[in-house]
Amino acid sequence: MKLTEVVPDRSNYLFLGEAGCGKSELAVNLALALAAEGKKPVHFFDLDMTKPLFRSRDVSELLRSAGVTVHFQEQFMDAPTLVGGAQPLLRDSACHTILDVGGDHIGASAAGVFAPLLRGENTMAYYVVNPYRPWSMDLEHIDGVLSQVLGAAHLPLQQLHFVGNPNLGVRTTAQELQQGFAQLRETLGRHVPIAFGCVWDALWPQQTEDLPLVPLHLYLTYPWESGLPV
Repeated sequence: MKLTEVVPDRSNYLFLGEAGCGKSELAVNLALALAAEGKKPVHFFDLDMTKPLFRSRDVSELLRSAGVTVHFQEQFMDAPTLVGGAQPLLRDSACHTILDVGGDHIGASAAGVFAPLLRGENTMAYYVVNPYRPWSMDLEHIDGVLSQVLGAAHLPLQQLHFVGNPNLGVRTTAQELQQGFAQLRETLGRHVPIAFGCVWDALWPQQTEDLPLVPLHLYLTYPWESGLPV
């Protein structure tokens, strides 16, 4: 199933979740898919202010080559900075605007700046849960991080759509995906609907689940992850 088949057609897309959950990979995949469709211009905002690695800005040239306009603010060391220009685009229904927000409540505060514009029906807000992340392994930890993120983003729980992403990068096995989805059903799935699940595209033919699944290409992979020479 294609990503654009499970993601409703909206003007704005917001991606939240614990650091390292895979929201940047999902945001990049969606931006490329929307750009390939060519229905509207696509604007991508990397609002991650909390970590120096695995940020969507690392593949900005790839996005631009596909026709995506990429916005981010260069940082000096780890000083937090916020890029401008999002507000008029979030109001513009003639384009797609994607906000990739940094993990935890500190990163989510970047979305809080735009909360009045994100609460409308033109925005799809996704909260990505990876059961292999340290604060998403059980319901208590998921709820704790979620509460902090929602408070910082100033968004209601009812607006969120949950995505399951039990991936461990390029070392993920088919068994780990199956175990991860089982864990998500036992924790998150007992309380809220899971809109869809993500599967590393290299393992795509091997997966069957009750919920809709989409293949996710891993663009944010560094040489030391795959065992390649650095």
